[in-house]
Amino acid sequence: MITVHASIRVKAGKISAFLEIFTDNISNVRGEEGCVEYFPAVDVDAGLPGQSFDPNMVTVIEKWKSLEDLRRHAGAPHMLAYRKKVKDMVEDVSLRVLRNV
Repeated sequence: MITVHASIRVKAGKISAFLEIFTDNISNVRGEEGCVEYFPAVDVDAGLPGQSFDPNMVTVIEKWKSLEDLRRHAGAPHMLAYRKKVKDMVEDVSLRVLRNV
């Protein structure tokens, strides 16, 4: 099993528009071969020690059956279209690709 944490920093004032586009694409991704789980999450200021709070950060939690499934997902037509739609809203993207142990 592969778990991905994609951290997407969205430009200030664009979070709602970004999430609308993202949400419209969720059913496409969940329908892909090998997709186990896929959803966005936003930071909550919990006031906990060590927490890094960013109101412009969207973290996407993904689970895939294999690396091959994840790689196919990255090049899927709906993902290419999604990236094109949000490119002017996104400041930075960072991925953590993890193998469950």
